[in-house]
Amino acid sequence: MDTKPGVIIIEGHVQGLSNVRALGEQGIPVWVIDKSDCVARHSKYCQKFQICPDYDSPLFIDFLLNFSEKNNLKNWLLLPSNDHAVYSISKNKEKLSTCFKIITEDLNTVLKIYDKVELLKIAAEIGVDYPLYETYNSISECDQTKLNFPLITKGNNGLSFYKKTKTKVLISNTKEELSDNLKKIESKIPIKETFTQEILPYSEENKTISFTCFSVKGEIKAHWVGVKLREHPLRFGTATLAESIEKPELYIPSKKLMQILQYTGICEIEYLLDVRDNKYKLIEINARSWLWVGLAKACGVNYAKLAYDYVNGVEIKESKSYQVGTVWFNPITNIFFGIKGLLLGRVKLKSIFENIPKKKINALFQKGDRKPGFMYFLLLFKIFKTR
Repeated sequence: MDTKPGVIIIEGHVQGLSNVRALGEQGIPVWVIDKSDCVARHSKYCQKFQICPDYDSPLFIDFLLNFSEKNNLKNWLLLPSNDHAVYSISKNKEKLSTCFKIITEDLNTVLKIYDKVELLKIAAEIGVDYPLYETYNSISECDQTKLNFPLITKGNNGLSFYKKTKTKVLISNTKEELSDNLKKIESKIPIKETFTQEILPYSEENKTISFTCFSVKGEIKAHWVGVKLREHPLRFGTATLAESIEKPELYIPSKKLMQILQYTGICEIEYLLDVRDNKYKLIEINARSWLWVGLAKACGVNYAKLAYDYVNGVEIKESKSYQVGTVWFNPITNIFFGIKGLLLGRVKLKSIFENIPKKKINALFQKGDRKPGFMYFLLLFKIFKTR
């Protein structure tokens, strides 16, 4: 076995595949663990694959510790691509640190990020804009809402909310709808564990923008910015097409967030422009790499390698430059949901032709490593069923 310390990628979906390639191309040993078959295990850079328990199960931590001992993986980096895995690793960081190198933040910081109401309170404290929201202790309180419809109701903790309600969000266009949605939620979880927020005015030209960075104790060492050009579902969804852009006005609010959190590691901060006041509003933070992290790497910011270097004592020098104008796409979901968007009038034909001449990064098929792309086809039913 390679004596160089390697990396264990936790969850081998598209972002896991990107990180496997980003590390494997650098000669770093990479193993993948997932709850079931996944595309990343089929990359030529994946040296070993193992099925593991659910990431939010107590068995998962025991599995990792036994996995390290059995395979002599002392000082390998754990690099999660899943929120449940992030939470479990953070919660058990001290125990896992006896065997692995950990880039995941401490539980206190993770909870501030994944409790969305807590995050919005922090944003208010440091002057970062966000869509207005309210919290309710009872259904009757929503009758006095001062928010402008339409509204979106989410769980304070998205992980537990989805697990209990089987939905990510509920949208309300009237007070009656809001009351009905809260009643649905109340049958599953207490209303006080949710918050209701204004939906920013929708426009095909106004897309979610991700400011991503690698920080060390709150100091941004490298950053990259991208925009979702197309997503599924067609709104509040996951990217199928994205582009590398510059958005310097997002650097200061992102820096404020990293500093107050004293964040170390990889993160994605999502913003959306509010056309009513022409200000970018904070949507959420992901304390991990995201689906289209491969685009950042293609543009010169290799987040997986930065994480590996940091935990192995390599100095991370500050870098603010990266390529712009490069497009990332999932060839399968982009075609399917692009056609759906055209039929529903949500995607303009002009936008399809605009991206033809741009440099493109294929999320699945890479020269010399095409098997994951073909396996994505074979795993398609499972992927759409579980995501």
